Amino acid sequence: MAKLKIAGTWSGDLQVELEQWTVPMLREEVAKQLSMPPETINLICAGKVLKDGDGSEKLSQLGIKNNSRILATRVSVDEGKSLVAEEERSRRLTRVKAAAAALVERHADGSLPLEDFNIELEDQNGETIRFGSETDRRAMMMGLMLHANAKKLIRRQLYKDALEVLTMGEEAFSLCNPKVIELVDNVPLLQIDMVWCYFMLRDISWLSVAGMRLQKAREGIERAHGKDSFRMRLLQAGRHPELALHLRMELLEGVVAYHSGQFDKSRKALTSAQAKFVQLQVPDESLSLVMSMGFKERDAKRALRISNQDVGTAIDFLVEEKAKRARKREDNNRRRREIVEQKQYGMTPLKKAVDLQRLKALVSIGYEKELAAEALRRNENDTEKALDDLTNPESNSSIQLEIESRKRKRHQKSTNVNIEQLVSMGFERSAVVEASRAGGSIEQIMHRLLSQTAPNTSSAANNPESSSITTTNNVGPSSSNDNENVQGESTTDEIEERDVEMEDELACELTGDVFADYDIEVAKEGEAINEYLALIDSAINV
Repeated sequence: MAKLKIAGTWSGDLQVELEQWTVPMLREEVAKQLSMPPETINLICAGKVLKDGDGSEKLSQLGIKNNSRILATRVSVDEGKSLVAEEERSRRLTRVKAAAAALVERHADGSLPLEDFNIELEDQNGETIRFGSETDRRAMMMGLMLHANAKKLIRRQLYKDALEVLTMGEEAFSLCNPKVIELVDNVPLLQIDMVWCYFMLRDISWLSVAGMRLQKAREGIERAHGKDSFRMRLLQAGRHPELALHLRMELLEGVVAYHSGQFDKSRKALTSAQAKFVQLQVPDESLSLVMSMGFKERDAKRALRISNQDVGTAIDFLVEEKAKRARKREDNNRRRREIVEQKQYGMTPLKKAVDLQRLKALVSIGYEKELAAEALRRNENDTEKALDDLTNPESNSSIQLEIESRKRKRHQKSTNVNIEQLVSMGFERSAVVEASRAGGSIEQIMHRLLSQTAPNTSSAANNPESSSITTTNNVGPSSSNDNENVQGESTTDEIEERDVEMEDELACELTGDVFADYDIEVAKEGEAINEYLALIDSAINV
């Protein structure tokens, strides 16, 4: 072994094998001492910059000997690439916030959704939450959506990006009535996730802020879960879903205390976290037994952790969750059918959907469904005003004429789409129009055409008439093509510009899984607990 004397950005001696080591190996070792990427380190020996070359040339071949002096300096990374990456990150964060705001706008106030789903707020029992004010509902929905996106970024280890989104989520929650926030644990969970990002970024400059966030998180969780999680135990039939969450919180409290020089407080928090870590380790025998009942490994582990490793309780939990998911699927399918139905009736003057409960009430007293729906649509879902229109012969006749006009427009629109599709297949337009007059589906129209004459075998691109589109609304999101405005059918210009990709991404993250926030894989936490307990021992023994 030879000794190299390193000076510059880092000073010290390195023991190396000159016949074995290469420049990339030396650069990596110096970078490790500085906790920096190797590409940011420049090495100079005897006035010569050491190049990596093909990575096979040994240090001895470069004239480096025992006790040689190496100057290590920092070099800037490609600023152009860094700037592009930062701009891209900034654009994505802007898109996330804008898409979340757009979804909230459409789903928080009863507006007719453009999608075939509806976003609703539910409690841990799966019951829809009703807020006293629309402002609270919007703020809560926005905060939850952003928090869900941040958790996805955390899983991908993009902690800096996650921190930005969490900050936006915290801002959204701050607009909600404090009395409402105190009843739920969502904000405390967000605070813990923010401190977890500080920790994973190893940025101790956030130390004082982290301590305050953890204190608020602990107070908030106690308000929401009850003293010693009594309310949570009651709600979850004696189960312990919050155990992993408390483990992470105590670990972070221990880390903050350690870096603040409070070693006794740190050891106490870390020891408590360590006990929970042991409690959360799933025995192989229990896991195998639960999986033998037909459950997946991930679900079985979650159930055993929540059930304090009791196999019977874990199986009961999994059976209950399976039944809940089945009911949820049924509810989602019902709601999807309702949205499709609401789109058929169009939007009110204030762009709201027709209230199906009020519609059901009118139908129950004898009014035809489509007639009652149009009366509600015209009158912003005011049942009394709708009844006035329905019982007034003049307004009732006007409603019927509107419905018939809309049906004709819808039929014409469908016919135009069929005509363009058949023309694009090579049929002559005049023949297609003539065959379409008898009505029917596109298959029936095609059958008439084929029975009359053979189709034009030339391609649609060679048909001079096929480039002319006569439909009024064949562009834009397919889910919004059936929306209607006050006057009748919606047009392409009335379809709002949407970031469909980002909105779909945000919506997919809203799984409705009430245990997702508590289901934490604690392997990293276990490593960190051992690391900081060892650091405390070293600090005390010095």
